Amino acid sequence: MRRVLSVASECAPLVKTGGLADVVGALPTALAAEGVQMRVLLPGYPAVTAGLGDARAVMAIDDLFGGPAQILSGQAAGLDLLVIEAPHLYARPGNPYLGPDGRDWADNPERFAALSWVAARIAADGVEGWRPQVLHGHDWQAGFMTEYLRRVNAGDVRTVMTIHNIAFTGPADPWRLNALRLDPARFHSEGYEYWGAISALKAGLIGADILTTVSPTYAEELTTPEFGMGMDGLIRHRRTDLRGILNGIDTDAWDPTADPAITPFKTGAGKRANKAALRAEMGLPEAEGPLCVIVSRMTHQKGLDLMLEALPALRAIGGQLALLGSGDPALEAAFRDAAAHDPDIAVRIGYDEAMSHRMIAGGDAILVPSRFEPCGLTQMYGLRYGTIPVVALTGGLADTVINASPAALAVRAATGIQFAPVTTDALSGALIRLGQLWQQPKVWARMQRNAMMQPVGWGESARAYAALYAELGAKA
Repeated sequence: MRRVLSVASECAPLVKTGGLADVVGALPTALAAEGVQMRVLLPGYPAVTAGLGDARAVMAIDDLFGGPAQILSGQAAGLDLLVIEAPHLYARPGNPYLGPDGRDWADNPERFAALSWVAARIAADGVEGWRPQVLHGHDWQAGFMTEYLRRVNAGDVRTVMTIHNIAFTGPADPWRLNALRLDPARFHSEGYEYWGAISALKAGLIGADILTTVSPTYAEELTTPEFGMGMDGLIRHRRTDLRGILNGIDTDAWDPTADPAITPFKTGAGKRANKAALRAEMGLPEAEGPLCVIVSRMTHQKGLDLMLEALPALRAIGGQLALLGSGDPALEAAFRDAAAHDPDIAVRIGYDEAMSHRMIAGGDAILVPSRFEPCGLTQMYGLRYGTIPVVALTGGLADTVINASPAALAVRAATGIQFAPVTTDALSGALIRLGQLWQQPKVWARMQRNAMMQPVGWGESARAYAALYAELGAKA
């Protein structure tokens, strides 16, 4: 059985700010079926340590970036965890990355360098007689692990670095070099220097044996200036080491036939019951057009400003909108204002996991107009629940939705609607197309059935990761 240590800053269901946590939480179970023993290394946030069952100390560190720490081993939510108990770094309220004022914690570079440092120590020394053959780091928070591996006796341990979103590079000022325990000789353009700053993500992208990202299309997009965030040259240089492996979703947690948050359903009648319940919950009236839902962070990336501008097209087809999300205060205010002036628009600011299930179960269509989307999960939740995705043609959205083109409709394969470019006009056109399909009940029902039959779980992706680890093992 191959041994892999997954190194991440969050993991569902213990701590979650986005899709990264869902992936980190789902992979160990999915990979177990492929003969991979994966343990997850996490920072000891209060929510993580509180959920850790039968924890035992397996390693002590006298000075972990400003204070003592110990590594705890235990289980939670069916996961085999190693947790860094370091109160001076992690015993803080709220978001893993942000203070109560909504700003990044000033010592975030050190807090997540500590995560990478401990990963390297475990790679060198092991814990409880268990030593990983592969370190699998996720995003910038694990990026320095390859730098620290240079300083320990762990040359036989291979490394994988997964880019979940290249927009977050983990920058730090150069004066932190010593505090971050980095080799100053590697602070240059061929090393971890990025536009005059230290970049944890770039360190990982340079040092890892294999790079992965979360969809095949996003892998291609990263090689372009438009999507590469200034690292496209590095990605092109390492193109032969880059793999695009599509994320999956937890099909047990997202199961329309057994979801405790909704009225379980297999047929259109059950779907209609959830739609009626959602309208009642959101205060929406009956309407002839489709009920469209958005469950999203409210940011520029997610294209919700375009959705505001495209509301006339949605209303022109008799459609309604129910939105659940939070983020940019200006976007929050604009959607609240739209809801205040139109009874067919309902907005809930915030996030509630159970409500997200009710939204997706009750909607006719789910709108994902992202400017870029490495993989995306909400469109896959929509597919699973027969909620037709309307998505921008980018990243994982392009890889998971079969556009309702004439050819796809002719062979009865369509599962949703894609649009490009990512503009208000193109989104408006997609909504008009949605209205046309809605007016064809047999076509619509076929698309729903296609969507619900599409495989969106982790099976194929787990096999791809297992094959990748085996490939690295053969090179060790």
